[in-house]
Amino acid sequence: MRLAQILTGVMVWLFASLPVSAFDTIARSALVLDQTSGTILLAKNQDQPVPPASMSKLMTLNMLFEALQDGRINLDTKFTVSKKASEKGGSKMFVKQGERVSVENLIRGIIVHSGNDACIVVAENLAGSEADFARIMTARARKLGMNESTFANATGWPDPNHRMSARDLVALANRLMTQFPEYYGYFQERTFTWAGITQNNRNPLLGLGLGADGLKTGHTSEAGYGLVGTARQDDRRIILVVNGLESSTERAAEAERLMNWAFRQFAQETLIKAGKNVAQAEVWLGETNTVGLEVADDISALVPYSARDDIKMSVTYEGPVNAPIAKGDELGVLNIDIPGLPSQSYPVFASADVGAGGVMKRLRASADKLMKAIN
Repeated sequence: MRLAQILTGVMVWLFASLPVSAFDTIARSALVLDQTSGTILLAKNQDQPVPPASMSKLMTLNMLFEALQDGRINLDTKFTVSKKASEKGGSKMFVKQGERVSVENLIRGIIVHSGNDACIVVAENLAGSEADFARIMTARARKLGMNESTFANATGWPDPNHRMSARDLVALANRLMTQFPEYYGYFQERTFTWAGITQNNRNPLLGLGLGADGLKTGHTSEAGYGLVGTARQDDRRIILVVNGLESSTERAAEAERLMNWAFRQFAQETLIKAGKNVAQAEVWLGETNTVGLEVADDISALVPYSARDDIKMSVTYEGPVNAPIAKGDELGVLNIDIPGLPSQSYPVFASADVGAGGVMKRLRASADKLMKAIN
């Protein structure tokens, strides 16, 4: 017999693979992730490979940070500037041919100045040539699960074979934050001076009081204006990607709007505490007629304010459960539901030992079962 107990309360679980709202964006592609819970809050063309422009410099930085972490180089290591690097157009750090520049200054030149020249210096000194570096980047991206990323250069310069998806950019941003915390602070720098030229960080979210501390803008005529941005408020961190916007002003406004929405419309809450009974299961031939059901760990979820009144929770188990029962035995499933989204399930466990009933109890139960069968 399948028994189900419906529990009252306002509860929700959101899914990392699904956006939770019809909230939209004017960006051609976008992804907004609550990093803390792993919940995608908004997704639009998130798996479509598109020109990433300078946002792909994050992969160049990933390769550089890996070399630092592996001990192949250090922040004081000097890289030599080639003629190709010094003559590269677009955004520049303004390094000069034959100059030897420290890795630390090149990091700043890539992040703050978005220096195409600095990226080529890194590529040539790590891999021998920019073309070889691009091939290594593509292979590394595949190994890291970024399957929609293909690199033709180290800079994001327009090329039909240079593509990334919004999902890959979010994954890359998350990697830079979690795997290289010792270098992540460079993304917060607002200005950097090289060759007597001071340039400002182009990230429009820095300095708005949102808790923003990274990561990278991008722009070409083909790609439009894009941003990989992140901000932290209290215990929550949001990562967002927007791309294909019409102007830097539109990019700044849309990124700020999405960041505010992500923080203001959702709250991370503990829904169920570990060790607290969520239901009672009927017991067959036990010392007691019921046993409590509990979850092993606290269940925390991102709760959208607008959906709180529509959320339900249920526990399902096969029962009555035959005694004896040991505390910790898995007996059923807790389902947490919100309209329009699939259910998320968690195992529930016996909260106490229940021994087998005595001889008289078993005889009475057998007699009751026989009488029901006769009737």
